[in-house]
Amino acid sequence: MNPVGVGIDLVDVARVERMLEDKGERAMRRLLTEGERAYCQRQAAPARHVAARLAAKEATYKALNQDGDTGYVGWHEVEVGRAEDGRPSLTLHGKARVAAERLGVTSSLVSLTHTDTQAAAVVLLLA
Repeated sequence: MNPVGVGIDLVDVARVERMLEDKGERAMRRLLTEGERAYCQRQAAPARHVAARLAAKEATYKALNQDGDTGYVGWHEVEVGRAEDGRPSLTLHGKARVAAERLGVTSSLVSLTHTDTQAAAVVLLLA
């Protein structure tokens, strides 16, 4: 398997906390899929997990935009889930899926991390 795209992103957890305080469920529905929302809301500190998923979505966009021709990819077009073994996984929909097909992506790797203050993600797309 050959790497065809890599992306990284960092999100401030306090910024996400403020957004959730101000916009609440409306922001969650706009940014996360139903499954992502359910997962984050089950966690003791939801904002950390929301921030990690936002970082993964942005990192995925960066990885997909290797040719500069990806265009707008909506928040729901990149979905962060969990593999059976608990590792994070990506499911691409819509324009994100089309961009991945154009690049010949056959699989992806995603790594998430967070602290009380920061969340980060790295995405590697493979062909």
